[in-house]
This record gives sequence, structure tokens and C-alpha cells, in this order.
Amino acid sequence: MKRVAAAWLVAIPSLGASLGATASEAQTDRPAATALAIGQAPQLDGRVLDDPVWRDIAPASGTTQTRPFAGEPGTERTEVRFAYTEDTLFVAVVCHDREPDGIVISDSRRDAALDETDSFQVIFDTFQDGRNGFVFGTNPAGIEYDGQVLQGGSGVFSGMGGGGSRFRGALSTGFNLNWDGAWNVATEVGDYGWSAEFAIPFRTLRYPPTDVQTWGLNFQRNIARHREVAFWSELDRNHDLDRLTDAGSLQGIAPPPQRNLKLIPYAIGSSREPPAAGSDNESDSDLGVDLKYSVTPSLTLDLTYNTDFAQVEVDEQQVNLDRFNLFFPEKRPFFLENAGLFTVGARGGSRASARVDLFFSRRIGIGPGGELIPIDYGGRLSGKAGRFNLGLLHMQTAAVGGLHGNDYAVARVNRDLGERSSIGGIFVSREGIGSLAPENDTNRAYAIDGKWGIGEHHTIETYLAQTDTPGLDGDDSSMLFSYNLGKPQWRGSLSFAEAHANFNPEVGFLSRREFRNISAFGMRTIRPKDLAGFHELRPHVSYSGIWDFDDYLESEYLHVDNHWEWRNGIQVHTGVNFTVEGVRETFEIVEGIPVQAGRYSHHETQTVFSTNQAKPFSVYIRNIAGGFFGGDRSSTQLTLLARRGERMTSELTWDHNDVDIDSGSFQVNLGRLRLSYSITPRMLVQALAQYNDQSDNVSANLRFSWLQDANTGLFVVYNEVDELGVRILQERPDRTVIVKYSRLVDVFR
Repeated sequence: MKRVAAAWLVAIPSLGASLGATASEAQTDRPAATALAIGQAPQLDGRVLDDPVWRDIAPASGTTQTRPFAGEPGTERTEVRFAYTEDTLFVAVVCHDREPDGIVISDSRRDAALDETDSFQVIFDTFQDGRNGFVFGTNPAGIEYDGQVLQGGSGVFSGMGGGGSRFRGALSTGFNLNWDGAWNVATEVGDYGWSAEFAIPFRTLRYPPTDVQTWGLNFQRNIARHREVAFWSELDRNHDLDRLTDAGSLQGIAPPPQRNLKLIPYAIGSSREPPAAGSDNESDSDLGVDLKYSVTPSLTLDLTYNTDFAQVEVDEQQVNLDRFNLFFPEKRPFFLENAGLFTVGARGGSRASARVDLFFSRRIGIGPGGELIPIDYGGRLSGKAGRFNLGLLHMQTAAVGGLHGNDYAVARVNRDLGERSSIGGIFVSREGIGSLAPENDTNRAYAIDGKWGIGEHHTIETYLAQTDTPGLDGDDSSMLFSYNLGKPQWRGSLSFAEAHANFNPEVGFLSRREFRNISAFGMRTIRPKDLAGFHELRPHVSYSGIWDFDDYLESEYLHVDNHWEWRNGIQVHTGVNFTVEGVRETFEIVEGIPVQAGRYSHHETQTVFSTNQAKPFSVYIRNIAGGFFGGDRSSTQLTLLARRGERMTSELTWDHNDVDIDSGSFQVNLGRLRLSYSITPRMLVQALAQYNDQSDNVSANLRFSWLQDANTGLFVVYNEVDELGVRILQERPDRTVIVKYSRLVDVFR
């Protein structure tokens, strides 16, 4: 492992340097805009055409489509202007539209997806490093949408807008939707189209300590009725706004020196009605505070005391019809900010691929059974120091419910080596504290990782990792080597990952233990000029095989498919899967029904149908039918989405599994109803009701939020869980009401 690390350190810097020179030459033909210093701030009302502040500022204009007709000019004119005062950056956009009655406004929730609505997004690469950026967006309803791009983002188109579809997680590769800055936007819709004004305080951003700066810049406009996506700085059709290496530039920015100290105090009160007969109601109240301080213009210190995340939405339940671990994503804002910096691991794309995360923040403050563990205090230092990206995290949890407290520490360093190349390392530690902790209760994980961007379309990634757990002797290492191809017409990947028997990252995540995983993927994208209204055909093949270290095949998955997408938004996916499952030990797939040890080889069909989500009503249906552990399974997921204007949205999902194997037959159902009503873009009522007959429970989560700056404000939360399996012992469901209020105090404002 040490010899390989040395080879990385010697070889990659020279390669990165040469790549950096090539990137610099490639950027010379990119567009440029200029920001103008102004003495008086514009009136923030969205009326760009009526404000004299904007009249003498030359707009950046001209966009190029990536869809539906890649390389063609945008069908409607878009004008964007930039100005700044001593403390705020202003962006004014006019989205001209010759058919203003056709403008689609689908949502007004903060951070709601901008894919299936008319929308505008802008990204600032404030360090002009082609890797890190801040995204701000809106739609004609005045939604506040923001996020971070970290470590280069994915840069790969993943939906109509590539920036938050319902199929994209809150934290995808390098994109953090849960970053919430303090800023404002106002919009107006008129006979000319629609317009918006953004006011982004410089203290919300991070940038170098120089007087006059040039930032990377790109912006994107979506026109929903045409399913059109267009960018100011032209991108290949397989790239999205995260592709900062192809951004243009914003010149003439003279931001003030960073003086940033924010306090976010909170108060919380709760009342619980336990389900057990004869139990008294429980009440509680508490106080806590977060602090954010700019140590340097590009390094931020975050401190938290008595942290509470009561306002965070509950997890979506999942069905597990296998013997491996389910993954539930992190949702807590403190851990999500700059989370991409701490990401090291392997994340396969198919359902049979193994997942490895060296650091998984849900291990902090959430117990093995999902119970909440109080976080006493913690801190994080993150950001840039020259060409280094730094991340230091320390958290301490309390002893509760018979569980001892833990002290967690994470140290991460990553050095940029030219365009899309980097090398870094991570150290993760957990140590039990308090009288309940066993002696020598520690766990350590170490890793070095690297990325090598070769030209515009090729990337190699790798890591080498090791853990140290007292009492575990033997090989405790893990590694990954992967190659990725990202051309407009061809996409592909090839990877090898493994984790030995004693590899044990206790503050990380392993979907399965002791494995070797070979994965491959290839896709061809075809855009016919004129063929029955088709927009794109995507024939593709993926493969994943997983063996243990005795060469026993545990899982094999071969997927052959084609996606048929029409310009009207309808999609049909038609595929077949060939599967092998090697079961060494009998396990219960559901209570009372075992799957016997043995080898199971099957094939199954997979079909998907979805309609245009930009419409007020849309449908998504997926069905998998075929062999399953020696028998048969039919799995159907139905999702109905409906909205009324930009205020009311709803989503109903029903997941039904019908299984018939030698040891018995059973059905598993998972239902989910999500409702959202936006009183204003900052005042929202949300409800999530779930039914799961595998875990035999019904749950409801109702949230009212009245947001202020940076997602602070008033939150009223009602939770109810009814464990049907033990209902005979209960008189009522488990009910909790929580009221939380937090406020952003900007000390230097």
C-alpha cells in the first residue's frame, strides 16, 4: 500500500500540471461577462426592465441547447446582467418568451426541483479552479434554489435540468442541494416573458483574498413546454451546469475582505404521548447554538452545541428482500455542508454492486436501531488553502439508553492537480468515552485516494484503505480502481473493488462484507433528427459480479436495456436482467419464510413507463417480473404526481411485491403519500404518510415551516408511528409534537 501511495505522489503531479496547461488553452474561447460596481442597490422586485440601475449594464446573452437539439441556439432570448455594491452581488435576468401564456410554473418550495418548470440557474466558480462552485436558481414563482458543487461535481447530465430531479438525491456526486445560503430573489411575469433579480451577499460566498477577481461563470435556462435546456457557455449534451471546467468567466469582481461571523441559536420544545397503556405524557425543552466563522476568506469554522435536527424530514422507508444492508441517505444540514469533501469510497451503479463509504455521517448521532443519540457538541473546519482542500470534523455524542458516548474525528486533505485531477487522504476515528465504554473501544480507518482526468472525456479514480479494530486480526484493507468514459454519444465505466474480511469502517458504510466486485457499463446515446418524435434512444448494458475470497460467486447481475424518450416527455424503458445469487447460509427473507442455501440463476424482464413531469399530472410505472430465489417475483412500483399551480404538489407511490418461492408465498407492500402546500415561497406545509407491511407499521410526519435566512425559522413538527404488529399491547399510536425556532444572527452585518 505504501509503495502504491508513493507512486501516486510521484506520478500524478506532473500529469496534473500538463493537464492544467491544456485546460487553460481550451478555455480561451469561452464567453466572458463583466460585473459593474454600482453605488445604489437596485430595488429587489423582479422588474428588471423598469429599473434604471440595469439600463446601462451590457447583458450577457446567447445560449446554446443541450436538448432537445444539441448545439442549436436557445429558442428564446435570455439576458443576464451583473452588478455589485460594497457588500452584495446582484444578478438580473430577463427570460424573454414570445408565448408567455405557455410558461410552466410547477413548484414554489425552497430547493424544489427546477427540471420540469421554466427556470434559471447560475453557477459561480469563485476560485476559478474548475472544481468548486455555488449554484443559485429560481423559477417564475420566485423559488429559492441553491446548492454547492464540490470536487468537480458530476458534470454529467442526469435529467431535464440536471439539477434536482426527483431521481437525483440531495447529495449526489459532488452536488450538495442541502447547502443553504442567505440571499434573496424576486420575480415578475409579464407579456415579455419573465424576469428575476437575485441579491447575494458576499458573506454568503467564499472567494480568494485578492482585490479584483475573475470567477468562473455559467448559467442555464429551462423552457419546460419545449423540454429545452440551454447554457450560456456551451456544453456537450452529456454535461450539466456542474461542468465547471467548461464555464465562461465573470470579470471585474471586487468583493470586500471576508468578515463573516454568524450565530444560529435555537429553542425547542416537545411533547410525547407514549403508546403504552398507563404511560404519562413526556415533555421536554432545550436550547442550542451553531456558529459559523470565516477563519480566512476560503476556510470556514462551524461549531455546534447541543445540536438538534428535529425539523429534518423523516426517512423514506424501504423494502428489503435480500440479505444485505440498506442505505439511508444523510439529511441533517450540519453534516451535509461540504459533505462531498469527506467522500471517499466505491458506489456501484447496479443493484448488485457493493457500496463502500469510508465516512458516513449517519453513524454520528443515530444508533444501530435508528434511535436518536444526543450530540453534545462538535466542530468542522472546511474549505481551501491554496490548492489544498481541507476538512476537519470533531463530534461528541452523549451516553443514553444504555449506550456509551463516542468521540468522533475525521481529517481530510485533498490537493488539486490540474483539470479534474487530485490526490488526497482521509483519517476517520471513533473512540468510546464514559464509564459505559469497554476498554480499548476504538476504531480507525485510513485511506489515500486519487483522481486523474485524461483529456475531456476520460477519468481514472482509485483509493486504498485500511482499518484498525482491536480484536480483529488479519487483512483489513479495501481498494477501488475505476475508469469512466463520458463522451456525448458514448458513456461507460469499468471498475474493480474489494474489501477483505476484517475491513471494518465503523464510522462508514458497507453494503456487504468480504467481497471482490467487478462492474462494467456501456451506453450509446442516439438522437434521431426526425424519427416518430423520438428525442433520444439509449441502448446500454451493465454488469456486476461479486465474489468472496474463496472465489464463491455471491451475486451476478447482467442488465440489457434501451430507453426510448420522446420529445413530448414520455419515456419507455425495455430491458432484461440475468441474475445469479449464491446463498451460503439460509436466511429469512420475511418472517417465517427462509431462503435455503444454494445457487439460484434466473432471468427477469424490466419495464418502465413515465409521462412528462412538466404536466399537472404525470405517471411513473416500473415492473420487474421473473425468477427469484428458485421461485418467481413480480415487483411493481406506481407513482402518481399531481400539482395545482405552483402551490400544491402531491406524490403517491405504491410499491407491491408478490413473491412465490419453495418455502412459501408472500406479498410486501410499501405505500407513501407526500403532500406539499406553499403558502408563500418561504411558508410551507408538508405531510408524509407511509405504510409498510414488511415492518408492519403506519407513520405520519406533518411539518409547518416559516423560513427565514439560510433555512432558519419556525418549525412545527408532528410525528405519529403506529406499530401494527404490537397494536394489541397499545392503546394508541406513538405521537410527538415538536416546536423549534432558530434565527440567523449576522454579527458583522
